Amino acid sequence: MKPSIVILDDWEHGLARLVDWSDIQNRSHLTIHHDRLRDEQLLAAVAQAQCVVLMRDRTPFPKSLITQLPDLQRIIFTGTRNNTLDQQAAEAAGIKVTATEFGPSKASTCELAWSLILASAKKLPDLLVSPQQPQWRTPAICQHLPEVLEGKRLGLIGLGHIGKRMAAVGRAFGMQVQAWSPNMTPERASEEDASSVSLETLLSTSDVVSLHIVVSDATRKLLNSDTLALMQPGSLLVNTSRSSLIDTPALIKALQQAARDLPHWMSLMMNQASAPSW
Repeated sequence: MKPSIVILDDWEHGLARLVDWSDIQNRSHLTIHHDRLRDEQLLAAVAQAQCVVLMRDRTPFPKSLITQLPDLQRIIFTGTRNNTLDQQAAEAAGIKVTATEFGPSKASTCELAWSLILASAKKLPDLLVSPQQPQWRTPAICQHLPEVLEGKRLGLIGLGHIGKRMAAVGRAFGMQVQAWSPNMTPERASEEDASSVSLETLLSTSDVVSLHIVVSDATRKLLNSDTLALMQPGSLLVNTSRSSLIDTPALIKALQQAARDLPHWMSLMMNQASAPSW
């Protein structure tokens, strides 16, 4: 009997499009789900599976689900960390858990973050010609000479693999780089020609704040009503990490309080289809 392999949350169609599955399909029953499945739908999708493939930590896989899957023998997740899989419960149930090696995600995330920073700093969306905006560089909505990044402060929350890449690009643009994380030290920051500062200092003095830190009890909703209020007018907030690092209702409320002369933030929430509670 052929084993059943179920792939979850491939909403970009990346695995379906980029991988040659022909050999595996000949030896198994392969199902790739592109829609987000939860609760009863999720249980029905994996109930008969011998192997489940998780795309990062998009699909929560708690003990309550694992105990309902007696046929499950292996769980594979992409990336090297999964915050929504109860790995201890899986291993206790005799399920082997493995992960993929590092891929190009560090480079691609850095490139995406800088694309978003440059698009905002240079007002690129305002330059686009469309049926709604047929005139190029309309003075009423577009700054012809946007500010340069050279000499500005780049605040990095997290200075790991991606944060280091961000720092290098920031220095190439002539920006002053400062960093914070729960375990940041002056020595570690200086290795990247950055300054180690407190979170309060970083938020209140950075022109660009970019998040590159893992979600934990110490960092969940790190940016909330209190910390968001520290950001200076005209600053830019970019999150290409996890949506749960930011208290989204607090961010929305802050942006709606125009009377407080809030920063002209462009909060770029790359929430990767994750649930708000993650």
